[in-house]
Amino acid sequence: MVFADRRDAGRRLAAALDHLRDRRPVVVAIPRGGVVVGWEVATHLQAPLEVIVPRKLRAPYNPELALGAVAEGGAVYIDEEIARGVGAAYLEQEIAAQRAEIARRVEVYRGGRPLPPLTAYAAIVVDDGIATGATMVAALRAIRTMGSARLVAAVPVAPPEGVARLAREADEVVCLAAPPVFHAVGQFYADFSQVSDAEVIALLAARAAGDSTVGHTEDGRT
Repeated sequence: MVFADRRDAGRRLAAALDHLRDRRPVVVAIPRGGVVVGWEVATHLQAPLEVIVPRKLRAPYNPELALGAVAEGGAVYIDEEIARGVGAAYLEQEIAAQRAEIARRVEVYRGGRPLPPLTAYAAIVVDDGIATGATMVAALRAIRTMGSARLVAAVPVAPPEGVARLAREADEVVCLAAPPVFHAVGQFYADFSQVSDAEVIALLAARAAGDSTVGHTEDGRT
């Protein structure tokens, strides 16, 4: 399965989440790309759109490799197998650095305000896909502490082992494709262009205002 872009993925994911429409859903998206997908889901379900900010913990020998992740609220996930041999001092330094970046992004995306109470809602945590799943796991753990009525992990694509990892953290996992050969999320998108902070902010503002036309031309194309 290949998605045209994140909006296409979001529309397909939204259809697979339709059974949650009556569960008082709140879509909690992971910036940046997950917000584009989450906006389509929230618009389809007529649900609020929020963001949660996790950050991967970078391996000292390969910044692209996630040792784990940390999320706002203090939730930390460490992949013990990947992190084996990494010193405690490095991990503490990296966690502190990513927490500082989380604080900056929460200020940018939410004006520093906390997430709203989720105790009576089904929280649907959305990203544009997962590879290791570290940031999604950290996000799910953070949302779990907020006591949502139902915790759902929703992604367009993930490797089978990633889906299994999410299933240990969420009440429900909705994943459209779990191909056995998986190198990177971007291989499943025709257009996987970088998303800017400005686009994230615009989508959040549009959903808050109930505007379902952001990013679309008059003939419905993105």
